[in-house]
Amino acid sequence: MSAESDDSRLPFEPNKKRQKPTKTKAKPVSTTKASVDKKDAKKPRFTKEEVAIPKVVSQRMIRRVIGFCGVPTFLAISTLVASYLLISFADIKPPPIAVLLVNLGFFGLGVLGISYGVLSASWDENREGGLLGWQEFTVNWGRMVAAWRETRQKKA
Repeated sequence: MSAESDDSRLPFEPNKKRQKPTKTKAKPVSTTKASVDKKDAKKPRFTKEEVAIPKVVSQRMIRRVIGFCGVPTFLAISTLVASYLLISFADIKPPPIAVLLVNLGFFGLGVLGISYGVLSASWDENREGGLLGWQEFTVNWGRMVAAWRETRQKKA
């Protein structure tokens, strides 16, 4: 299944839609054996495996998060080390605000890299996706926005 074939459903989303339970009037709680048996007989609609993200997709997401978050975070820490070395050994004193802004910029890119890493991974088990994942990001972002809008419309 390709990502373009059905944008309304995630590749790992169950085929059946969950039905909301109908609202009933509150009844007095009874602790008879029959009511306990009915609760035990009720099973969840989907198993954990049906709802979970496939292992291939989650590992792909983790690799991308490591790349898009790890590199900027490493650069942020390197900024602090480099400024210390410049001050200690080269007698060059960079302005503290410049060090702070560069450091915060790299840490901010690392935080954004977490989200981009997850959204830029192909959510289709059989498709690896591109190196930077821009096409996958646009598809997955569209799915997320559609899900938000659908949820907002259901609440209204």
